[in-house]
Amino acid sequence: MSPLKPGDKAPNFEALNQNNELVKLTDLRGKKVLIYFYPKAMTPGCTVQASHLRDNLADFIANGVDVIGISIDTPDRLAKFIVRDNLNFTLLSDPDHKITEAFGVWGEKKFMGKVFDGIHRISFLIDEEGTIIECFDKFKTSDHHEVVLNRIKTL
Repeated sequence: MSPLKPGDKAPNFEALNQNNELVKLTDLRGKKVLIYFYPKAMTPGCTVQASHLRDNLADFIANGVDVIGISIDTPDRLAKFIVRDNLNFTLLSDPDHKITEAFGVWGEKKFMGKVFDGIHRISFLIDEEGTIIECFDKFKTSDHHEVVLNRIKTL
């Protein structure tokens, strides 16, 4: 696994959102976007992370940043996650993990003695032209939003 780094161009992608609508990264040009990768919808850590992003979305928007979450979950599961936790931002489905591989966040993981391939919890702040400004890979799910917002405020 080799995640993209600041200065790299974000790979173009298209994926279905929680409403089965196609979203393209190129559609987001002209604004900053936080793309955060998370392992699985409706799991404890992913719920904590998403809830803090939900509760602080106004701060992201005030700083000109959209928020998009990406996992390998189906659009139907993403829709349930949105409803269950009253999420107020877009979630994208990457079931074949092409997007996660393109960003370099798909790879070997270890959990409870098991080794498997999956999504690493990494986020990317992308500028208006599609260049990665920052890569966030050292945070707790409970403070992810603070780490990202602190960086955004320095731009």
